[in-house]
Amino acid sequence: MNQNGNNLGSQDSDNLAIDDFDIAVTEVDDEPGSEIDALAAPEAGEQAGAVLTEATPPAIESAGASPAGMGSVLEHLHKAGTSAETGANHPSGFGAAHSAAGQTQPAAEVVEILQPGLAKSAPVEPQGLLVGLQRRLDSAWLDPETYKGMAYVLQVAAQMQVEFVQRRLRGEFEVDEWGYDPEIADYFALVAGLFYSKYWRVEMSGLEHIPDEGRALMVANHSGVLPMDGAMITYGVREHHRSQRLVRALVANLFPTLPFMSTLLNRTGQVLAHPDNGRRLLEADELVLVFPEGYKGVGKLFRDRYKLARFGRGGFVKMAVESRTPILPVAVVGAEETYPMLMNAKPIARLLGFPFFPITPTFPMLGLFGVLPLPSKWYIDIGEPIDAHLRQPELASNPAFISDVTDQVRNQVQNMIDIRLEMRKSVFLG
Repeated sequence: MNQNGNNLGSQDSDNLAIDDFDIAVTEVDDEPGSEIDALAAPEAGEQAGAVLTEATPPAIESAGASPAGMGSVLEHLHKAGTSAETGANHPSGFGAAHSAAGQTQPAAEVVEILQPGLAKSAPVEPQGLLVGLQRRLDSAWLDPETYKGMAYVLQVAAQMQVEFVQRRLRGEFEVDEWGYDPEIADYFALVAGLFYSKYWRVEMSGLEHIPDEGRALMVANHSGVLPMDGAMITYGVREHHRSQRLVRALVANLFPTLPFMSTLLNRTGQVLAHPDNGRRLLEADELVLVFPEGYKGVGKLFRDRYKLARFGRGGFVKMAVESRTPILPVAVVGAEETYPMLMNAKPIARLLGFPFFPITPTFPMLGLFGVLPLPSKWYIDIGEPIDAHLRQPELASNPAFISDVTDQVRNQVQNMIDIRLEMRKSVFLG
């Protein structure tokens, strides 16, 4: 730095020394022969530095005895440092006099000065506080460049979102034949991930039973009034399976009729439940998820929780037999408690055209707040593949054979649920 810069750093250092000396002299008796009198001598320049060296620690020690005093010292040091701009790259802003003299780093200086006072004021292990303080001061939080970088990142992120919306409005995006949009699915995964990891704290096991590629049919129990279980299974496989496979859930025709749900379900890869749709997906080597209980599963009363309803007429088995697809039983525990359904208001359901209208402890009494699900602890267990139906594909048209395989799958899912319930100790803590 040029000479003006050096003078500025030196001047600020002198100001800092004078201010600290003002603090220090409050601890010194104003009597003849004291350190103050020594400053009046011709050798005041040398003696002043010696006096400051001896007087500063007690002053800082006194200031460090209270949080307010220690804070004022730190604030003063920081202000003095930031006012001295130097050519040496000091993030914490201390003057050029420090770096030019080859002294210790600012953070180490502050800790060294405060150590005597903290040793007296801290009742237990003051070194822990000192280490934490040094880490704070050594970090980049005092560096203005850190905040400039954060502002730049936020600016770029905001610009990307604006461009994303503009591009979507121009129709510049692609979807597959079922309406799946990877970009929308990524945004939905951000929300689903919060529920999966933080709110319901889902634990998923048996992911190794899902093949890395090729067709498979996942058969799960259905519960919880709203189809949250399908979203959690889809997210769990997408994020935690080694191949991060896309799960194609076959959804009942009620949910696509809800506002915005049809577009959201299609964009996230879900397909309207129909045997032909399921067969086409399996023949394309997709990973398909079905809920054979249908409305009877999500609309069951709380007293009937975890008691599987009838698995339909075995349409999913016939679909698996015809496409030669292994069946993976899936048990979901925890979803039943998200919306404890105490009663089904059938008159209201008929008026609205719904298969059921739930009355829960919070809905509709609390209005929209009652829509918030309870934070129960979830478990999703994926069982070993069932492939007995693959040995006799010619029996796909035999109702007795389809019924037997359907019962086998249902019993397996129920057994997995019962085992998990025996292991669970708390609805909300697991």
